Amino acid sequence: MGIPFEDGNFSLFVRGFLGTLELSALSALFALLLGIVLAAFRVSPVPVLRAFGTGWVMLFRNTPLTLMFFAVTFVLPRLDVHISSFTAAVAALSIYTGSFVCEVLRAGINTVPLGQAEAARSLGMGFGQTLSLVVLPQAARAVLAPMGSVFIALPRNSAVAGAFNVFELFSVQKTLTEKGYAIFAIFFWVALAYLVISFSVGAVFSALERRTAVAR
Repeated sequence: MGIPFEDGNFSLFVRGFLGTLELSALSALFALLLGIVLAAFRVSPVPVLRAFGTGWVMLFRNTPLTLMFFAVTFVLPRLDVHISSFTAAVAALSIYTGSFVCEVLRAGINTVPLGQAEAARSLGMGFGQTLSLVVLPQAARAVLAPMGSVFIALPRNSAVAGAFNVFELFSVQKTLTEKGYAIFAIFFWVALAYLVISFSVGAVFSALERRTAVAR
């Protein structure tokens, strides 16, 4: 079983695989940063920040990812904001995934005993110091498993980008199908590529869980 890799098909497949890796890695980075900021807003003592964080998460967690892609691809140009299809895909995936990262982190923050924060405040630490130095490190250890699930899903979600002029694995599937190759073989190799990425991400988080378990 296989796709004939002559006539540049192998290089096409490799380009799609690397495109998915690049798109997923950048989106994961920005989603993590956005999620941390939003989680800080959600537990902030400032009501305006809490309201903003809550509204952001409620909006984007419940917005279909495809609709997010439509928004950044077709709405932004009408607002005179012009970015590449790849940048638009990173933005859509980061905003969408960042909302889930936020909620996972917030759940982890809620598992940290209140006495930890009170002890930090008694030492003269402000909210930012307490969150970054005391609460978040403990929360991150507690949510490694659910966080891994969020980032394992990200490469699969990135397949939506293939419908919006971003070259990645889904684009390879469309191109090879148009060339007339067997659909079952195409999907086998594309699914295998996604599986490799997912298992790699899972292995990273499993290793992190083992390390933090020893540290405790």
